[in-house]
Amino acid sequence: MHAWPASDVPALPGSGRELTVYDTATGGPLTLDPGPVARIYVCGITPYDATHMGHAATYNAFDLVQRLWLDTKRQVQYVQNVTDVDDPLLERAVATGIDWTALAERETALFREDMTALRMLPPAHYIGAVEAIPGIIPLIERLRDAGATYELGGDIYFSVAADPNFGKVSNLDTTTMRILSAERGGDPDRPGKMNPLDPILWLAAREGEPSWDGGSLGPGRPGWHIECVAIALDHLGMTFDVQGGGSDLAFPHHEMGASHAQVLTGEFPMAKAYVHAGMVALNGEKMSKSKGNLVFVSALRRDGVDPAAIRLTLLAHHYRADWEWTDAVLADAVARLARWRAAVSRPDGPPAEALLEQLRAALADDLDAPAALAAVDRWAALQAAEGGTDTGAPGLVSRAVDALLGVAL
Repeated sequence: MHAWPASDVPALPGSGRELTVYDTATGGPLTLDPGPVARIYVCGITPYDATHMGHAATYNAFDLVQRLWLDTKRQVQYVQNVTDVDDPLLERAVATGIDWTALAERETALFREDMTALRMLPPAHYIGAVEAIPGIIPLIERLRDAGATYELGGDIYFSVAADPNFGKVSNLDTTTMRILSAERGGDPDRPGKMNPLDPILWLAAREGEPSWDGGSLGPGRPGWHIECVAIALDHLGMTFDVQGGGSDLAFPHHEMGASHAQVLTGEFPMAKAYVHAGMVALNGEKMSKSKGNLVFVSALRRDGVDPAAIRLTLLAHHYRADWEWTDAVLADAVARLARWRAAVSRPDGPPAEALLEQLRAALADDLDAPAALAAVDRWAALQAAEGGTDTGAPGLVSRAVDALLGVAL
């Protein structure tokens, strides 16, 4: 599966700072120390609907991570998946009368268009669950051989008891885990399970649903968590730098995936840092496909909204914060974009070297994009009020905003 085209990232003078993030697993700040090649895995979409603001906010956060690492002159190995076979996709296909593969292809193509418009840097490896199945099957067989699985009604489950470090990603109590499992794709109430939290690894073939030859596993399709594990291990290996996604993925998805990987390899942890973005709401409720309360990137673009303004709307909120999309926050971003573009359109201006360092410092501090935006606001206000004589300043501001924030002025 191919990703989307990359926009150019301008080179900036000097070098960026090391990134400190809030790590869900330790519950506190963690300064990352990648090698020459920084490794990041971000969980992708289930393509049964268009890209909404919740998606965009998440991918914007991890785009900033990429940009900060590039500013330190590192290479970035970024991997993202597409869950192009899963229950929600199959259910939407039945409801709409569209073949599930056609639906997945259509929505994945639209996602690529949205990411291109928003100038999100693409992953080096963009992998669909379907194309990963040949690599998933042997991992499940290895887990079975290690005694970490059991069969129930033809389905194969992972036993969370097999991982002594289970629970160290989300740090939730068992009661909360069980509630979230039921809400987020698990089946804790299925009779016969060894532990209500045990996740499915291989779903035996059901009539009317797609299935694949699983060899010794029998015909079926993979569970959600093992899909990402197979892709991450194949392209990044263990103990990669950042596992990213929305906060609703900390449990069960990232918790279960970590346990799968840790049992498979005998190594701990799967990722050095687990970084999670907040949720975006509309009308007081989290945006979700199940609720239908969505603001789509593609719809805004069709209405003529500049993608740079959409991106500035996302950047105006700290990535870990839960916030609400309103017409007012978009209007603020449109006005900010106009002020910035007016400021850099002049032939000279106030010196900008200090602004560049302020941007680097703000973003290195747990991706504090609102502080970065405030720094640019101050420079633009000074430009409007007093101007300046530095002929290189507007160009440096434009390049810095592009390189570090992904906004083209």
